[in-house]
Amino acid sequence: MKYIILDLEWDSVYFKPQKRFINHILQIGAVKLDENFNTIDTFSQIVRSDITKRVTSRFAKLTGITSEDMRGGVPFGEAVEMYNRFAKDAEVTMTWSNSDLHTIVENEEILLNNKLKFKISKYLDLQKLVQSHLYTKGYENKNQIALESAAELLEIETESYDLHTALDDCKVCALMLKKCYDEVKFNQLLRDAKAPDFFKRLKFKAYPISDINDSQIKKSELEFKCPECNAKAKRLKPWKYRNRWFVADFKCDSCGHKFNGRVTFKKTFDDLIVKHKVCEYRPKKRKENEMQPMPEKVPSTKN
Repeated sequence: MKYIILDLEWDSVYFKPQKRFINHILQIGAVKLDENFNTIDTFSQIVRSDITKRVTSRFAKLTGITSEDMRGGVPFGEAVEMYNRFAKDAEVTMTWSNSDLHTIVENEEILLNNKLKFKISKYLDLQKLVQSHLYTKGYENKNQIALESAAELLEIETESYDLHTALDDCKVCALMLKKCYDEVKFNQLLRDAKAPDFFKRLKFKAYPISDINDSQIKKSELEFKCPECNAKAKRLKPWKYRNRWFVADFKCDSCGHKFNGRVTFKKTFDDLIVKHKVCEYRPKKRKENEMQPMPEKVPSTKN
Protein backbone atom coordinates (compact mmCIF):
# COMPACT_ATOMS: atom_id res chain seq x y z
CA MET A 1 0.00 0.00 0.00
CA LYS A 2 1.14 3.54 -0.79
CA TYR A 3 0.23 6.67 1.15
CA ILE A 4 0.21 10.37 0.29
CA ILE A 5 0.69 13.28 2.67
CA LEU A 6 -0.64 16.37 0.95
CA ASP A 7 -0.17 20.01 1.91
CA LEU A 8 -1.31 23.25 0.31
CA GLU A 9 -0.29 26.86 0.66
CA TRP A 10 -2.96 29.40 -0.20
CA ASP A 11 -3.36 33.15 -0.27
CA SER A 12 -6.45 35.25 0.36
CA VAL A 13 -7.46 36.67 -3.04
CA TYR A 14 -10.45 38.84 -3.96
CA PHE A 15 -12.64 37.02 -6.51
CA LYS A 16 -14.64 39.64 -8.41
CA PRO A 17 -17.37 37.40 -9.90
CA GLN A 18 -18.53 36.47 -6.39
CA LYS A 19 -17.50 39.74 -4.75
CA ARG A 20 -15.62 38.01 -1.93
CA PHE A 21 -12.21 36.73 -0.89
CA ILE A 22 -11.28 33.10 -1.48
CA ASN A 23 -8.38 30.95 -0.28
CA HIS A 24 -6.58 30.56 -3.60
CA ILE A 25 -4.19 27.57 -3.76
CA LEU A 26 -0.76 28.78 -4.92
CA GLN A 27 1.42 25.81 -3.98
CA ILE A 28 0.86 22.04 -3.85
CA GLY A 29 3.28 19.76 -2.04
CA ALA A 30 3.18 16.05 -1.27
CA VAL A 31 5.25 13.07 -0.22
CA LYS A 32 4.53 9.48 -1.23
CA LEU A 33 5.18 6.80 1.36
CA ASP A 34 5.48 3.03 1.18
CA GLU A 35 3.80 0.56 3.55
CA ASN A 36 6.44 1.31 6.21
CA PHE A 37 5.93 5.08 5.84
CA ASN A 38 9.28 5.61 4.16
CA THR A 39 9.36 8.42 1.58
CA ILE A 40 9.63 7.06 -1.96
CA ASP A 41 8.73 10.15 -3.98
CA THR A 42 7.97 13.87 -3.58
CA PHE A 43 5.92 16.50 -5.40
CA SER A 44 6.11 20.29 -5.33
CA GLN A 45 4.49 22.78 -7.68
CA ILE A 46 3.81 26.52 -7.56
CA VAL A 47 0.50 27.61 -9.08
CA ARG A 48 0.14 30.66 -11.32
CA SER A 49 -2.99 32.59 -10.43
CA ASP A 50 -5.50 33.65 -13.05
CA ILE A 51 -7.10 35.98 -10.51
CA THR A 52 -4.23 38.16 -9.31
CA LYS A 53 -0.72 39.10 -10.34
CA ARG A 54 0.52 39.66 -6.82
CA VAL A 55 0.68 37.69 -3.59
CA THR A 56 0.06 39.38 -0.27
CA SER A 57 3.06 40.40 1.81
CA ARG A 58 1.89 38.06 4.57
CA PHE A 59 1.84 35.08 2.19
CA ALA A 60 5.28 35.94 0.80
CA LYS A 61 6.75 36.31 4.28
CA LEU A 62 5.21 33.07 5.50
CA THR A 63 6.03 30.83 2.51
CA GLY A 64 8.93 32.60 0.81
CA ILE A 65 6.94 32.56 -2.45
CA THR A 66 7.14 35.96 -4.16
CA SER A 67 4.82 37.43 -6.76
CA GLU A 68 7.47 36.67 -9.38
CA ASP A 69 7.65 33.05 -8.22
CA MET A 70 3.86 32.77 -8.43
CA ARG A 71 3.74 34.20 -11.96
CA GLY A 72 6.34 31.61 -12.99
CA GLY A 73 4.12 28.72 -11.88
CA VAL A 74 1.65 26.65 -13.89
CA PRO A 75 -2.15 27.19 -14.14
CA PHE A 76 -4.16 25.62 -11.35
CA GLY A 77 -5.82 23.00 -13.57
CA GLU A 78 -2.46 21.88 -14.92
CA ALA A 79 -1.04 21.67 -11.39
CA VAL A 80 -3.94 19.43 -10.32
CA GLU A 81 -3.40 17.15 -13.32
CA MET A 82 0.30 16.90 -12.45
CA TYR A 83 -0.53 16.06 -8.86
CA ASN A 84 -3.08 13.41 -9.87
CA ARG A 85 -0.49 11.65 -12.01
CA PHE A 86 1.85 11.67 -9.02
CA ALA A 87 -0.85 10.33 -6.65
CA LYS A 88 -2.54 7.80 -8.97
CA ASP A 89 -1.24 4.70 -7.16
CA ALA A 90 -1.83 5.96 -3.62
CA GLU A 91 -4.72 4.52 -1.64
CA VAL A 92 -4.77 6.88 1.35
CA THR A 93 -4.36 10.67 1.36
CA MET A 94 -3.54 12.52 4.57
CA THR A 95 -3.50 16.24 5.40
CA TRP A 96 -2.74 18.18 8.58
CA SER A 97 -6.36 18.93 9.64
CA ASN A 98 -9.21 19.00 7.13
CA SER A 99 -8.83 22.73 6.36
CA ASP A 100 -6.95 21.77 3.19
CA LEU A 101 -10.01 19.77 2.08
CA HIS A 102 -12.27 22.80 2.51
CA THR A 103 -9.85 24.84 0.38
CA ILE A 104 -9.67 22.09 -2.25
CA VAL A 105 -13.47 22.01 -2.54
CA GLU A 106 -13.66 25.82 -2.84
CA ASN A 107 -10.99 25.94 -5.56
CA GLU A 108 -12.46 23.01 -7.49
CA GLU A 109 -15.89 24.64 -7.51
CA ILE A 110 -14.83 28.20 -8.32
CA LEU A 111 -11.77 27.79 -10.53
CA LEU A 112 -12.35 24.39 -12.17
CA ASN A 113 -16.18 24.27 -12.23
CA ASN A 114 -15.83 20.81 -10.68
CA LYS A 115 -14.63 19.44 -14.04
CA LEU A 116 -11.32 18.42 -12.49
CA LYS A 117 -10.74 17.22 -8.94
CA PHE A 118 -7.85 16.17 -6.73
CA LYS A 119 -7.43 12.40 -6.60
CA ILE A 120 -8.45 11.35 -3.09
CA SER A 121 -9.73 7.81 -2.53
CA LYS A 122 -9.46 7.30 1.21
CA TYR A 123 -8.74 10.16 3.58
CA LEU A 124 -7.29 10.59 7.05
CA ASP A 125 -6.89 13.73 9.16
CA LEU A 126 -3.29 13.35 10.37
CA GLN A 127 -3.71 16.06 12.98
CA LYS A 128 -6.34 13.96 14.78
CA LEU A 129 -4.07 10.90 14.75
CA VAL A 130 -1.12 12.82 16.17
CA GLN A 131 -3.21 14.64 18.76
CA SER A 132 -4.75 11.33 19.87
CA HIS A 133 -1.24 9.97 20.41
CA LEU A 134 -0.25 13.07 22.39
CA TYR A 135 -3.26 12.61 24.69
CA THR A 136 -1.89 9.21 25.69
CA LYS A 137 1.34 11.00 26.70
CA GLY A 138 -0.43 13.50 28.95
CA TYR A 139 -1.21 16.33 26.52
CA GLU A 140 -4.52 17.85 27.65
CA ASN A 141 -5.30 20.81 25.37
CA LYS A 142 -8.42 20.00 23.32
CA ASN A 143 -7.84 22.76 20.76
CA GLN A 144 -6.36 21.84 17.39
CA ILE A 145 -2.59 21.76 17.71
CA ALA A 146 -0.31 23.49 15.19
CA LEU A 147 2.06 21.35 13.14
CA GLU A 148 5.19 22.99 14.56
CA SER A 149 3.95 22.64 18.16
CA ALA A 150 3.15 18.96 17.63
CA ALA A 151 6.59 18.31 16.16
CA GLU A 152 8.19 19.99 19.16
CA LEU A 153 6.21 17.84 21.61
CA LEU A 154 7.27 14.74 19.68
CA GLU A 155 10.90 15.93 19.80
CA ILE A 156 11.15 16.13 16.01
CA GLU A 157 13.78 18.55 14.73
CA THR A 158 12.31 21.18 12.39
CA GLU A 159 15.09 23.76 12.06
CA SER A 160 16.39 22.18 8.85
CA TYR A 161 12.94 22.43 7.25
CA ASP A 162 11.23 25.46 5.74
CA LEU A 163 7.94 25.20 7.57
CA HIS A 164 4.97 26.78 5.77
CA THR A 165 6.29 25.53 2.44
CA ALA A 166 4.08 22.71 1.24
CA LEU A 167 6.70 20.03 0.63
CA ASP A 168 8.66 20.53 3.85
CA ASP A 169 5.45 20.54 5.90
CA CYS A 170 4.69 17.14 4.35
CA LYS A 171 8.14 15.84 5.26
CA VAL A 172 7.66 16.84 8.90
CA CYS A 173 4.21 15.23 8.88
CA ALA A 174 5.75 11.99 7.62
CA LEU A 175 8.13 11.95 10.59
CA MET A 176 5.23 12.49 12.99
CA LEU A 177 3.21 9.73 11.33
CA LYS A 178 6.01 7.25 11.98
CA LYS A 179 6.11 8.21 15.66
CA CYS A 180 2.35 8.23 16.20
CA TYR A 181 1.06 5.39 14.03
CA ASP A 182 -1.40 3.09 15.73
CA GLU A 183 -3.19 0.63 13.46
CA VAL A 184 -6.45 0.59 15.41
CA LYS A 185 -6.71 4.39 15.69
CA PHE A 186 -5.57 4.84 12.07
CA ASN A 187 -8.39 2.61 10.80
CA GLN A 188 -10.91 4.35 13.06
CA LEU A 189 -10.03 7.73 11.55
CA LEU A 190 -9.88 6.50 7.94
CA ARG A 191 -12.72 7.80 5.75
CA ASP A 192 -13.93 6.86 2.28
CA ALA A 193 -13.65 10.05 0.22
CA LYS A 194 -15.57 8.39 -2.62
CA ALA A 195 -18.67 7.98 -0.46
CA PRO A 196 -21.58 10.14 -1.72
CA ASP A 197 -21.90 12.01 1.57
CA PHE A 198 -18.19 12.54 2.32
CA PHE A 199 -17.87 16.10 1.02
CA LYS A 200 -21.46 16.96 1.98
CA ARG A 201 -20.56 15.99 5.51
CA LEU A 202 -17.33 18.00 5.27
CA LYS A 203 -19.14 21.17 4.21
CA PHE A 204 -21.99 20.80 6.70
CA LYS A 205 -21.76 23.12 9.68
CA ALA A 206 -23.55 22.14 12.86
CA TYR A 207 -26.00 24.81 14.05
CA PRO A 208 -28.25 25.48 17.07
CA ILE A 209 -32.01 25.49 16.55
CA SER A 210 -33.51 28.77 17.74
CA ASP A 211 -37.16 28.31 16.71
CA ILE A 212 -39.20 26.40 19.28
CA ASN A 213 -41.66 25.46 16.53
CA ASP A 214 -39.01 23.84 14.33
CA SER A 215 -40.33 20.57 12.90
CA GLN A 216 -37.18 18.74 14.05
CA ILE A 217 -38.12 19.28 17.71
CA LYS A 218 -40.32 16.60 19.24
CA LYS A 219 -42.94 17.65 21.76
CA SER A 220 -41.65 15.06 24.24
CA GLU A 221 -38.23 16.76 24.22
CA LEU A 222 -39.80 19.88 25.78
CA GLU A 223 -41.21 18.01 28.76
CA PHE A 224 -39.58 17.98 32.21
CA LYS A 225 -39.96 15.83 35.30
CA CYS A 226 -39.69 17.14 38.83
CA PRO A 227 -36.17 16.71 40.23
CA GLU A 228 -37.70 16.12 43.67
CA CYS A 229 -40.37 13.45 43.06
CA ASN A 230 -39.93 12.59 39.36
CA ALA A 231 -43.53 13.46 38.56
CA LYS A 232 -44.46 15.33 35.39
CA ALA A 233 -44.06 19.10 35.72
CA LYS A 234 -46.14 21.83 34.15
CA ARG A 235 -44.58 24.75 32.29
CA LEU A 236 -45.64 28.08 33.85
CA LYS A 237 -44.63 30.55 31.14
CA PRO A 238 -43.76 30.59 27.41
CA TRP A 239 -40.29 29.49 26.32
CA LYS A 240 -37.59 32.13 26.00
CA TYR A 241 -34.42 31.68 23.92
CA ARG A 242 -31.21 32.74 25.70
CA ASN A 243 -27.63 31.90 24.79
CA ARG A 244 -28.71 28.91 22.65
CA TRP A 245 -30.95 27.54 25.40
CA PHE A 246 -34.76 27.50 25.57
CA VAL A 247 -35.66 28.53 29.13
CA ALA A 248 -38.92 28.30 31.11
CA ASP A 249 -40.14 27.91 34.69
CA PHE A 250 -41.90 24.71 35.72
CA LYS A 251 -44.05 23.54 38.64
CA CYS A 252 -44.57 19.95 39.71
CA ASP A 253 -48.25 18.90 39.70
CA SER A 254 -47.56 16.40 42.44
CA CYS A 255 -45.38 18.06 45.10
CA GLY A 256 -45.58 21.71 44.01
CA HIS A 257 -41.81 22.08 43.59
CA LYS A 258 -40.78 24.88 41.23
CA PHE A 259 -37.67 24.82 39.07
CA ASN A 260 -36.16 26.31 35.93
CA GLY A 261 -36.00 23.96 32.94
CA ARG A 262 -33.57 24.49 30.05
CA VAL A 263 -33.15 22.60 26.78
CA THR A 264 -30.88 23.13 23.79
CA PHE A 265 -30.92 21.60 20.28
CA LYS A 266 -27.88 21.26 18.04
CA LYS A 267 -28.27 19.94 14.47
CA THR A 268 -25.36 17.90 13.17
CA PHE A 269 -25.11 16.12 9.83
CA ASP A 270 -26.38 12.85 11.31
CA ASP A 271 -28.30 13.77 14.44
CA LEU A 272 -30.14 16.31 16.52
CA ILE A 273 -28.28 16.59 19.82
CA VAL A 274 -30.61 17.44 22.71
CA LYS A 275 -29.44 18.50 26.17
CA HIS A 276 -31.61 19.19 29.22
CA LYS A 277 -30.68 21.10 32.34
CA VAL A 278 -32.58 21.76 35.58
CA CYS A 279 -31.72 24.92 37.52
CA GLU A 280 -32.90 26.57 40.70
CA TYR A 281 -36.16 28.48 40.46
CA ARG A 282 -35.59 32.18 40.97
CA PRO A 283 -38.72 34.34 40.98
CA LYS A 284 -38.39 37.71 39.35
CA LYS A 285 -37.25 40.35 41.84
CA ARG A 286 -39.21 43.55 42.16
CA LYS A 287 -37.24 46.60 41.09
CA GLU A 288 -36.51 49.14 43.81
CA ASN A 289 -38.34 51.95 42.04
CA GLU A 290 -41.27 49.73 41.10
CA MET A 291 -44.51 50.99 42.71
CA GLN A 292 -46.12 48.72 45.30
CA PRO A 293 -49.67 47.67 44.43
CA MET A 294 -52.40 49.44 46.40
CA PRO A 295 -54.19 47.19 48.91
CA GLU A 296 -57.86 46.54 48.15
CA LYS A 297 -58.85 48.16 51.46
CA VAL A 298 -56.92 50.82 53.33
CA PRO A 299 -56.92 50.07 57.07
CA SER A 300 -58.53 52.68 59.24
CA THR A 301 -56.20 54.70 61.49
CA LYS A 302 -59.01 55.79 63.86
CA ASN A 303 -59.26 54.39 67.36
